[in-house]
Amino acid sequence: MRKTVLITGASGGIGKELADRFAKDGHNMVLVARSEAKLVEMAKGYRKNYGVDVTVFAKDVTVPGVAQEMATELKKEGIIVDYLINNAGFGLYGSFLETDLEQEMNMIDVNIKALTIMTKLFLPDMVKRRQGGIMNVASVAAFYPGPLMAVYFATKAYVLSFTEALQNELIGTGVTATALCPGPTATDFVDRSDVGASKLYQSGVMEVGVVADEAYRGFIHGKTLIIPGAIHRFITSLPRFLPRKMMTGQIRARTEHVDR
Repeated sequence: MRKTVLITGASGGIGKELADRFAKDGHNMVLVARSEAKLVEMAKGYRKNYGVDVTVFAKDVTVPGVAQEMATELKKEGIIVDYLINNAGFGLYGSFLETDLEQEMNMIDVNIKALTIMTKLFLPDMVKRRQGGIMNVASVAAFYPGPLMAVYFATKAYVLSFTEALQNELIGTGVTATALCPGPTATDFVDRSDVGASKLYQSGVMEVGVVADEAYRGFIHGKTLIIPGAIHRFITSLPRFLPRKMMTGQIRARTEHVDR
């Protein structure tokens, strides 16, 4: 049955790859990102190649009132959102003493605040219909404290905790909540966060298409936690066994730039 999926951060990276997969399976789309040109081009391709309906919002979801305006417009147009993919997010590299406060507040607004608002807006109607699903994009970082990316790691810990708790609350409603926790992935996140020169990313990244394949399959099957890649599933199991002080030191060593 054809569904409608709303994807934030849809113009590139994991968001675009997920949009490709939903469109290929015949689902209608609501695409949200700041880059209007990219969204319009994507919409044109999806309509032509897959015959799906596509609605585009070239919006910044962190701007107060924008999410509510989108929800109102969709309801006015009679568009029912069956799936919500909260993918928009970014990171920031550097010592907390040196990083820019405004950028960190923006990161909290995108990674936490906007995600929470979007979930609050669209989840109730899913529960009323007793069908639907939400995927929140967290990270392997959610399982660790992260020196040199302290605020980013903390925002993703919020996303993971929030989503797992939400899934428990949704038991018996017919609606699922999924946390996607990718490891280092080849997207523009690397350039924007300045993390590309870290030992973590220099040691190898996953192809974004591989991550999206696993994410899509897991989400459609209602999985609560998706961690693409066997090595990353192993890495996320380590906090249960390592002392937290040791864990923090290990992450610091991996996130440092290779020239340090």
